[in-house]
Amino acid sequence: MLDLNTDQENFAGTHDAPIRCVEYCPEVNVMVIGSWDQTVKLWDPRTPCNAGTFSQPEKVYTLSVSGVWLIVGSAGRRVLVWDLRNMGYVQQRRESSLKYQTRCIRAILNKQGYVLSSIEGPVAVEYLDPSPEVQKKYAFKCHRLKENNIEQIYPVNAISFHNIHNTFATGGSDGFVNIWDPFKKKRLCQFQRYPTSIASLAFSNDGTTLAIASSYMYEMHDTEHPEDGIFIRQVTDAETNPKSPCTWQDFTYLSAMLMIIKQFVLPNGGFITINKETRAILILIL
Repeated sequence: MLDLNTDQENFAGTHDAPIRCVEYCPEVNVMVIGSWDQTVKLWDPRTPCNAGTFSQPEKVYTLSVSGVWLIVGSAGRRVLVWDLRNMGYVQQRRESSLKYQTRCIRAILNKQGYVLSSIEGPVAVEYLDPSPEVQKKYAFKCHRLKENNIEQIYPVNAISFHNIHNTFATGGSDGFVNIWDPFKKKRLCQFQRYPTSIASLAFSNDGTTLAIASSYMYEMHDTEHPEDGIFIRQVTDAETNPKSPCTWQDFTYLSAMLMIIKQFVLPNGGFITINKETRAILILIL
């Protein structure tokens, strides 16, 4: 652990196999680390020392913290939900709604669920409340490309939520980054293709920038590939903010306003248009 104030490194501890993911929970003030040694360990950053070791059914591939909830995705398509205030037992044991190996899990910012991706291309939205009326699971078909009349399906390696708009970005082995609206269940935009697989990505806290790591992940084994790169992209509200369609009441009101504008502002003629989707008004004076 690196102390940014003193620039000193403190050795916290080890796992018996590669470490796959690290998260921090401010509510409980612990670091959460998942490993291929089939354990999740909690670390107290003040000491630092091991605050507990908790066995998982398989290798830990991904995990995410949502308030006091810890969501762990492991091999075998298993998803375990823990309460970080009481790690004595698992709160929920689930199986991924996707058919193939889990690649990434990220908690929804409202703390009511999570988004889960796999190696087969889709991303699923699931909710923590186990009540049947709440469990309306659905999935996006995210990273697919048609090449030579054959549909290629790519793993979705990374997910990051926008802290302001509650939309999220996905990065896949197709080299694309997509922005999604989880509530309206649609894609908002797609960025240009990057040199190789998207291995990781993260929005800044204010949502104005997106850090994108492009790194070959050996999907096609050991072959020639572009160099690794990190790209910092400025993002706009037009790319990340869900577009609210204009209601019929809004459209009627705007139409009435346009008639007034045309009568009193453009007595010599002009041109007025309205974009029903964005509610933007364009006035051209002749």
